Amino acid sequence: MIDKKTIAVVLPAYKAAKTLEKTYREIPFDIVDHVILVDDNSPDETVAVAKKLKIKNIVVHDKNKGYGGNQKTCYDTALKLGADIVVMLHPDYQYTPKLLRAMCYLVADGAYEVVLGSRILGGGALRGGMPIYKYIANRFLTLAQNLLIGQKLSEYHTGYRAFSKKVLQSIDYHLDDDDFIFDNQMLIQIFEAGFEIAEITCPTKYFEEASSINFVRSSKYGLQVLWESCKACGRRLTKKSKRTAQKGK
Repeated sequence: MIDKKTIAVVLPAYKAAKTLEKTYREIPFDIVDHVILVDDNSPDETVAVAKKLKIKNIVVHDKNKGYGGNQKTCYDTALKLGADIVVMLHPDYQYTPKLLRAMCYLVADGAYEVVLGSRILGGGALRGGMPIYKYIANRFLTLAQNLLIGQKLSEYHTGYRAFSKKVLQSIDYHLDDDDFIFDNQMLIQIFEAGFEIAEITCPTKYFEEASSINFVRSSKYGLQVLWESCKACGRRLTKKSKRTAQKGK
C-alpha cells in the first residue's frame, strides 16, 4: 500500500512453472497488498508452483482464453479485491519486479494514471537479448503507431504496465480481443479516453523459458497492430474534422 492506496500485482500465466518463483520472489511485498495469478489452462505445473508459493489469489481457466482473455480475468479480479493500483507483470521473468515501486509511486502520487516499463528507453532491449528482427519490427510498428495515433511512446508492446483503478473503470477492456492485440487495443482506448501515459526504462531478459510468439504469429500481430492504429487514426481525424466544422459555424 502507498498513501492508503491498495496495490495488486496480476500475473497472466501460461506455462510459467520454470520462471514463476523467480518472478514472485522479487516482488516488493512491503508495498504490494495482493498478488493474483491467472493460469490460462497451462499444461505444465504452473498452478502447483503457485500453490507452493502460497499465492492466495489463484484463478484457473478451465480452457485457454488467450493472452487478452487472461488479462481480462486479471483486471476483473483485482478490481473485485478493491485494488487502487493494478500492475500487470509477466511471470516469465522477462521484466524485473524491482521496478514496481517506481511505477506504483508515479500512479499513487497522481502524476500519471498509467505507467509502462519500456524495453526501448535506455537501449536495454538488445543488451537483454531481444532478437534483432523483433527489435526492428518493434521500432517500425511503434513509429507507425505514433504517427497514426498521434502519440510519442517509445514502444507499445511491453508486457509491464501499471494502471490506476480510474483507468480500468473508465474504459471497457472487455470489448478488446482475447489474443495478443489486446495490449494495443487497450492502450488506444486509454489515449482516446484522454489519459496520459508515462514510461520508465525497463531492463529485459530473453532466454529459453521466457514467453515469446513465433514468426507467423508475430507477423499476424504486426498486421493487426497496423489495422488497429489505422482505425484509431480515422476516429481521430473524424473528431478533428467535427471540431473544425463546429468552430466554423
